[in-house]
Amino acid sequence: MNEHDIVVIGGGPAGLTAGLYASRAGLSSLLVERGVFGGQMVNARMVENYPGFPNGIAGMELGSHMEEQASRHGLQTLFAEVTGLGPGSPLRLDTTEGTLSARAVIVATGARYRQLGVPGEKEYTGRGVSYCASCDGFFFRDQEVAVVGGGDTAVSDALELAHYARRVYLVHRRDRLRAGHVLVQRASGDPRIEFVWDSVVDRITGEQMVSGITVRNLKSGDTRAIALGGVFVAVGVMPNSQPFAGILTTDEAGSITVDHDLATSVPGVFAAGDVRQHSPRQIGSAVGDGVTAALAAARYIQSRA
Repeated sequence: MNEHDIVVIGGGPAGLTAGLYASRAGLSSLLVERGVFGGQMVNARMVENYPGFPNGIAGMELGSHMEEQASRHGLQTLFAEVTGLGPGSPLRLDTTEGTLSARAVIVATGARYRQLGVPGEKEYTGRGVSYCASCDGFFFRDQEVAVVGGGDTAVSDALELAHYARRVYLVHRRDRLRAGHVLVQRASGDPRIEFVWDSVVDRITGEQMVSGITVRNLKSGDTRAIALGGVFVAVGVMPNSQPFAGILTTDEAGSITVDHDLATSVPGVFAAGDVRQHSPRQIGSAVGDGVTAALAAARYIQSRA
């Protein structure tokens, strides 16, 4: 069984930052990642709201820089998937590459956006299809865009995009929104937002970039083509907390509950980034979480030395 002071699960901005801080603190640190370094930000063709890059930086490049920096300070990495967590001292992690043990664990597995599952969605992700209006809205200044969904996030996204876009189509499968009353009132009073009721997106079209969508009315069966430059999908987020189900306490959405130090319900286990409850789901906040979790984990280890 491989033993480490800290094992970080997940190679997004939260995990890479936690690994950097843990390694610089002189702790034996291992980061376990199942895919590519960078997490969700690798899908962003340009990140313009992360401090220090006045001209923006590609999400893939930013993730690569973070990984390189953490590795230079001693962070070890392992490409594997964590399949289980065993409480105790030391903590036990079951992975596809064997069993690990650690004095502290930082869960930074992120979250994944619910997808529509329609033709064109996967092909045009990062080329007009986005899951984050606050990240990518600026790129669609003076264009026509669509937001798909009817909850608080969808309506908030539509209001956010209305600051940039010429017109925002809000596509919802029902004839009334699920969002809160205040948000609905604001959206209803914005002349740039057009509601497309009782409808779903059947297809996203384009060539190099998105050029339109086809929507279908669920009551009449009629289809309609809408020319636009961007599609923002806001139909929910699923935290990647499944390997810890029944071990770490989560809320109804599956997000891991934490205290102000990002400590979970299991001693020695911390959660950072999009997988935790009430995460703002931004690169900057994930980096901050990584710092907080690493410092808290180091204090936990020192208190038991």
